Amino acid sequence: MTDTKRDPNDFSQGPVWRNIVRLALPMTVAQVVQVLYNVVDRIYIGHLPGASALALTGLGLTFPILTIITAFTNLFGMGGAPLCSIARGRGDTQEAERIMGNTLTLLLGAGVILTGVCLALKQPILYLFGASDATYPYADQYLSIYLLGTIFVMLSLGMNGFINAQGFARQGMLTIVLGAVANILLDPLFIFVLDMGVRGAALATVLSQMLSAIWVMRFLTGKKAVLRLQRRNMILSLRLVGRIVGLGTSGFIMAVTNGLCQIVCNTTLQIYGRDLYVGVMTVLNSVREIIGLPINGITNGAQPVMGYNYGAGQYARVRAGIKFTSIIGVCYTVAAWVAVMLIPGPFIHLFNSNPALVEAGTAALQIYFFGYFMMSLQFAGQAAFVALGMSRQAIFFSLLRKAIIVIPLTILLPRLGGLGVNGVFLAEPISNFIGGAACFTAMMLLVWRRLGKQLPTASSSL
Repeated sequence: MTDTKRDPNDFSQGPVWRNIVRLALPMTVAQVVQVLYNVVDRIYIGHLPGASALALTGLGLTFPILTIITAFTNLFGMGGAPLCSIARGRGDTQEAERIMGNTLTLLLGAGVILTGVCLALKQPILYLFGASDATYPYADQYLSIYLLGTIFVMLSLGMNGFINAQGFARQGMLTIVLGAVANILLDPLFIFVLDMGVRGAALATVLSQMLSAIWVMRFLTGKKAVLRLQRRNMILSLRLVGRIVGLGTSGFIMAVTNGLCQIVCNTTLQIYGRDLYVGVMTVLNSVREIIGLPINGITNGAQPVMGYNYGAGQYARVRAGIKFTSIIGVCYTVAAWVAVMLIPGPFIHLFNSNPALVEAGTAALQIYFFGYFMMSLQFAGQAAFVALGMSRQAIFFSLLRKAIIVIPLTILLPRLGGLGVNGVFLAEPISNFIGGAACFTAMMLLVWRRLGKQLPTASSSL
């Protein structure tokens, strides 16, 4: 059979790097657009006339709750999609479709429960997360509307992974592009023209996520999909739920610990720096989201390729995927670190032009991103563990960096040597060095060496 007749969704054929890039490019574009959902909101809100800094801070206070929603999306979506890739690599289409159907049911159930709980408890939660009387109204206005679209958020993000797992990265990209373009167009209309302010930003996001969710469901139930959603596969199987949750727990813990870090950072900064530095952390989180997009795209693009080849027994190709992902990740994160160190100002001005916030944010940014290249090792190690279904290792290293290192340091460092707010920002680079090195070293010992004991295949080259 000639190359022109090869199945483009068969990841065991062709150069590994090309398969990864073919998925990673549209997935990166999709993630860029996905981040625009929230980042565009912050850019507009951060430049509202009158109380832009307070409004931006209020928006930042909702991050932990939005992160919790993302965590449950990861629990099921990031757990189901790699298992689907492995089953498809084995040629077990029926099992792959059952995994996809069970994942949909779990996402729907979790979405309904999260909506009710968060709406009922939003006021005490927001004050617990560092809100003040000045910033709470903005957080409440945004969150009250955003939560109504929880199911749309979870469906569009959680099920989109199954489009990518089947090799349809462009269609997966369109899922996000459709919603983001709508959000970009609706934001200024609702925020400024209709004078809805923070509420307008939330409404634009909900409507946009609804469009994305409709697109995902239409594709996965349509004729173009290799694997299709069918009602009979939505009946929960305890065996499959256990496997999905087991593998997705890594992504869940990573998101939950991110949320806990945000809570601890906000409450600590409220003590040492008040609302100004809570606003600075909102900007830093936004910059990190933008800078991290390409490396996220590469590792997410590599996971279906590595998982497929692992399921197909092509172990040398899995090693080639790990090697390519690691090299590209280190090169990119070094370049990103240099850019942040040399020109921090534009990153801050993108979100707010308040002189006090810009001054405080510039110094904080350079501390927060010091040694950022070590994050690429964390991403590469986690991608390998998740792709190969090694849930316990993935879970441990998710916990190590955030829960075991960042959170205790965020509480401890501000009290040492008068570091204050700088101690909060210093916790991140310390965790990058320790967590990144530990995760990558463990991956090399537990995954790389084991795969190397297998016989290389004819098509294993990078």
